[in-house]
Amino acid sequence: QVQLVESGGGLVQAGGSLRLSCVASGRTSSTYLSSLEMGWFRQDPGTEREFVAAITWTGSVIYYADSVKGRFTISRDNAKNTVYLQMNSLKPQDTAVYYCAAANNIRFLRAGESNYWGQGTQVTVSS
Repeated sequence: QVQLVESGGGLVQAGGSLRLSCVASGRTSSTYLSSLEMGWFRQDPGTEREFVAAITWTGSVIYYADSVKGRFTISRDNAKNTVYLQMNSLKPQDTAVYYCAAANNIRFLRAGESNYWGQGTQVTVSS
């Protein structure tokens, strides 16, 4: 079993920045944890969960939603089993609960069919 724990959310003014972190852990090998494709989703109350960004386990392939391209950067540190989401130039429409996700396959992850999910961290951007 794998657990994902997010941190770094909070309240920020429009134009500001936040950095989210997600640490993967569990009763499995570190090799398996670092082999997981990882990503971020977000969901505002009353809306469907939305894909934000994803990164392959090697870090060589990265995907972004059009709404965050040029503003958000996803990265990972496999030695720490951690994925990051650097969010710059935040807008009020970025307000949501942000969820970390991990999967064995990047296509499944991007489709929201992840094996593992975190509990979410709230990001609120004021205007």
